[in-house]
Amino acid sequence: MRPLGPRRFAWSVGLCAAAALAAVFLSPGVGVRRPGVIEAWQSPGQADDPGHEYYIAFRLRLPRALKALVAGVTLSLCGAVFQTLFRNPLATPYTLGIASGGSLGALIAIKLGFAGTLLWISPVMLCAFVGSAGVVAAVALLARATRGLSSNSLLLGGVTIGFFCTALMMFVQYLSDEQEALAIIRWMMGSVAAVGNEELLMALPFAVVSWSVLLMQARALNQYALGEEIAATRGVNPARLQGLCIGFASLATASVVAVCGPIGFVGLIVPHAARRMFGADQRLLLVVSALLGGTFLIVCDWLTMFLPLVYSDLVGREVGAARLPIGVVTALVGAPLFLAILRRSLR
Repeated sequence: MRPLGPRRFAWSVGLCAAAALAAVFLSPGVGVRRPGVIEAWQSPGQADDPGHEYYIAFRLRLPRALKALVAGVTLSLCGAVFQTLFRNPLATPYTLGIASGGSLGALIAIKLGFAGTLLWISPVMLCAFVGSAGVVAAVALLARATRGLSSNSLLLGGVTIGFFCTALMMFVQYLSDEQEALAIIRWMMGSVAAVGNEELLMALPFAVVSWSVLLMQARALNQYALGEEIAATRGVNPARLQGLCIGFASLATASVVAVCGPIGFVGLIVPHAARRMFGADQRLLLVVSALLGGTFLIVCDWLTMFLPLVYSDLVGREVGAARLPIGVVTALVGAPLFLAILRRSLR
C-alpha cells in the first residue's frame, strides 16, 4: 500500500471532486434539444419570465443530475465498504438482498394500486423503503441470533434472503395484469427521472448520515483488511465495525432503492476502478469511489438520451423522445469495463 500523504490525498480528491462538479454544472445544458449549457445558466437571470428553458434546465435536468449524483455516491461508497468488509471483490450494495427487498415492497404497492402522497412521498417509495429496511432487519436478527457468524456466512444469509424476495417478486408479477406488469418492469429497470427535488429530499438525510458514518470507519477498515485478529490487536472491534458498516451501508442503499429503483453495476465496477487508480488505502479509496460513482451515474444518465439517437441513425428510423432505462445503460457500460479491469488484473 502506497503511503498516503496530504498532497496525494488533496490532489486525488480534488481531481475527482472537480469531475463531479463539472458533470453537475454541465447537466442543465445537456440534452437532445435546447437549452445548451450557456443558455441554461443564463435563464435564471431572466427573473421576470425565465420561460420554458429555465423549466427544462432547472426543474427537469438538474434534479435528475443531483438525484444521479446522490445515488452514484451512495452505491459506490457502499460497494467499496462491502468489498473490504466481506473480502469479496464481487460484493455490491445489493449483496445483502437490499435491492430485492425494496423492489418487492414497490411491486406490492404497484399491485395493490396505492395512490396519493404522504408528505410529498409516493406510496411506491414508502413501500420500497419498508421492504429494504425489512431485509436489513432480517439480516441483523440473523447476525444477532448467531453471534459467531462470519462475514462469508452473513453474505450467504443476505444472498439467500435476496433470492427469497426475488421469488416473491416473480409471484407478484405473475398475479398482475398487463398494465401492472408493465409498471413493475419499468420500476425494476431503475430511473433517476425527477420533476423538482422532492424525491431527492426524501433520500438525502438517510444518505448523508450514512456517508458520514462510513467515511469515519476508513482507518478501522484499513486494519480490518489485514485480518480480524490483527485488527483486534490494534484496537479495532471487528464485530462492532461489521455492525456499523452493514447497518449504515444498508440504510443508505435502501434510501436510494426507494427513490431510484435497483441500479446495478455502479457499486461493483467503480470501487474496482478507483482501487486500481488510487490504491487500496480506505481513507482515500472511500472518498474517490463516492465521487467517481456520482460522476459515472450522471454520465450514464446522459447516455440514456443519446444512445437512442445513435440507434435511430443506425437503423434509419425515428425513435422519438424515448430514454433508455438507466439500469440498462449502467449494465451496457459497466459489464465491458468490469471485464477489462478483470483482464488487466489477471495479467
